[in-house]
Amino acid sequence: MGVWELLLVGLVLLLGLCGVLVPGVPGSWLVWAAVSWWALKDPRPVAWWVLVGATVVLFLSQVVRWALPPRRLRTSGATPRMGVYAGTGAFLGFFLVPVVGAIPGFMAGIYLYERLRLGRHGEARAALRTVMRSGGSSVLAELFTCLLITGAWLGAVLWG
Repeated sequence: MGVWELLLVGLVLLLGLCGVLVPGVPGSWLVWAAVSWWALKDPRPVAWWVLVGATVVLFLSQVVRWALPPRRLRTSGATPRMGVYAGTGAFLGFFLVPVVGAIPGFMAGIYLYERLRLGRHGEARAALRTVMRSGGSSVLAELFTCLLITGAWLGAVLWG
């Protein structure tokens, strides 16, 4: 697979990660489609293992998300800017504290946004709880899954 094709797959993965944070955009399916296209073009067995792993993890993520409360983030006061803070926190956390750092990074992003907006620790903490109960946990589950898949793809491309 050529460099330009790998860059295109990486771009679609990045769009999928951003799409998780935007309501109505099928972010996780964009991530899966990018990995499946890469696996179809790459003849190495590692590509197929990444695709199988991505499919299983996405399926499990959907099961978990069905058990979580439905997304009602707008009613909790969530804004697109909060999504940027949460997504940036999750992305940074994923790489700074490998894999598990995405969870506290996501919540730290929301907290930081609320702290800057409201100015007080107690109010920001209460707003974080409200957002997580109103569907933030569902967004976090989907984003974490997509970060795992993107990390597996990146690992397979760099070391596979």
